[in-house]
Amino acid sequence: METTMEDLTNNLVQSTDARVNVTYSGQNGDLPDTVFFEATDGDVKSWVTEAVVNGGIPGIPAATDANFEDFVVDRFAATEERPYNLIQLRPKTPFG
Repeated sequence: METTMEDLTNNLVQSTDARVNVTYSGQNGDLPDTVFFEATDGDVKSWVTEAVVNGGIPGIPAATDANFEDFVVDRFAATEERPYNLIQLRPKTPFG
């Protein structure tokens, strides 16, 4: 079942889950489904690669040659302002 932003805002995401935000080729989008917050960096990169290859991230066009091997995985615990855990996958250089 897909989790909506309204669900996240209403704190319905499990405390062990996280939203994944991706920056790729100057575009930004969120993986539609939440993931386990403590998943390995390799797992996160693999899921995102599959999603980008298949056009599964709104805001990021499909790219059959997508490769996230050298990308950085940042993790941010939930806060009052953002009531859900966040994983960001981004290039080593800003605005990739």
